[in-house]
Amino acid sequence: MARTVSRLLADSLEAHDIDIIYCVPGESYLGLTDALADKNSIQLVVCRHEGGAAFMAVADGRLRDRAGVAVVSRGPGLANAMVAIHSAFHDATPLVMLVGQVERKDFGRLALQEQNYSRLLSDITKLVIEVNEPEQASEAIARAFHVAESGLPGPVAVILPEDLFDETTEAPVDLPRPKVHAGPRAEDLDRLAAMLAASERPLVYVGGAMAADAVGDAEAFADLVRFSEEWVVPVSPTHRRPALFDAGHPNYGGYVGIRVPAAQIGEMKKSDLLLCLGERMTDTVSQAYTFPTAPQPQLPFVHVFPDPNEVGRVFRPELGIPATPLSVIRALLAKGRPAGAEKRRGWVEGLNAIHRKLMAPEWAATTDGVNFAQVVVEIGKHLAPNAAVTSDAGNFSSFIHRYIGFKPGMSFLSSVVGAMGAGVPMAVAACLRDRERQVVSFSGDGGTLMTGNELATARMYGVNPILIVSDNKSYGTISMHHINRYPGRPYNAATDLRNPDFSAWARAFGAEGITIGSEAEVGPKIAQAFAIKDRPVVVHVHSSAEQMSAWRRK
Repeated sequence: MARTVSRLLADSLEAHDIDIIYCVPGESYLGLTDALADKNSIQLVVCRHEGGAAFMAVADGRLRDRAGVAVVSRGPGLANAMVAIHSAFHDATPLVMLVGQVERKDFGRLALQEQNYSRLLSDITKLVIEVNEPEQASEAIARAFHVAESGLPGPVAVILPEDLFDETTEAPVDLPRPKVHAGPRAEDLDRLAAMLAASERPLVYVGGAMAADAVGDAEAFADLVRFSEEWVVPVSPTHRRPALFDAGHPNYGGYVGIRVPAAQIGEMKKSDLLLCLGERMTDTVSQAYTFPTAPQPQLPFVHVFPDPNEVGRVFRPELGIPATPLSVIRALLAKGRPAGAEKRRGWVEGLNAIHRKLMAPEWAATTDGVNFAQVVVEIGKHLAPNAAVTSDAGNFSSFIHRYIGFKPGMSFLSSVVGAMGAGVPMAVAACLRDRERQVVSFSGDGGTLMTGNELATARMYGVNPILIVSDNKSYGTISMHHINRYPGRPYNAATDLRNPDFSAWARAFGAEGITIGSEAEVGPKIAQAFAIKDRPVVVHVHSSAEQMSAWRRK
């Protein structure tokens, strides 16, 4: 049966169980939006900026067992979305980005907004697929999802020339391809089990690939807990993955983010074995390549990661296993509890005691605004058991990781690579994915004014996140770095901000605006924010710049 390429693409997306697509309209893909208008099963969410649309698709890819999808126009549209594509690549998040292109007859003429996307995106995607023949359109969609979701997840771009959409083809819908999962070898599992059994002070890190496993497997987190209990090992979530292990569990070994507190990292360095389950081991997690040291770790290092190209790329592992973390966890569970595992009980309890002390709800008064610690602690009291928490990038996020004890069933969404602008769009996407779920977003004054206009998208589609804005009138993280690198030198001219009244800004969108200007207001006004259910809420916190992060003051 002949149909237009637009119709074939819409049918292919439907076959891949896509129910939400994020976009900013563009003339280069009008044929696709026209075809999607007939698809009641697919909601086209019109956003205010391609960066916001792409971050929403990234969040959607984290929340379900399917790549998120965004469609953008050529040139400026794609350029605006690249920050989120970059995040998806570094964060190992499945994303399919559909990109309009100039007409095929104009290729190479530098037509309006023409770019070579295979070159432009080569460093931040797993694959760029250029579709120049109608018969390849559905095949390209199937390949895009397969590559984005298999092995180490990541972004794939599909480039669609403007004149292609109205052409007809008799090509059938190419159905979804089964996912391919890397698995461990029996001899590697035997060696890992022996190393763990012999270890007296092991550490277990869990990272993003474990999060990807858990999206499609409801028992994944429960099996991780069983492993920690039966093998008596401490488990530590890595940077911006705090929801991977119950912060209240006695085997929680401490959060491994940027600049781990001295008491915690000092104890961790006494370890005699580091088992890394699904973490890339970037400079952030490795504390600037000092623990473990690169390229030769100072302790036996076992790296479990779905991409064999990543295992051994920076660090020399004592044992490298190119496999999904969950497959290794379940294989170890099948071997049964090792003899002598109780010898590690004191080690686990010692790390957990440090973790609990660091999480204690304590903070000092500040003179230039509200200590953001108090706000985060108060918010933690109101979070639902299945709450989705999103965060922008910035020092304010350190308060989230210090003071909020994430539990099973909760989600945390952010740009792991540290791109600003993720917090608000990801909150909107989380609401659209589950309208009954409580969604709370944290962002700074800088990030809020990058993509906070997606509050208009929330209003348009009737979803109601709570948006917390930490306003310290500064690009605070950059101020801290400047102070560290050039002590005694002026830095304000390069980092100070002049901000609007974010409560009035919120009301202009039709949201509720609440302002917190003193410590006495924190409790009542946070309670007020969580009591409002019929519209989005923006809580404008006049926070301290003196308290630069959860761990440091000026």
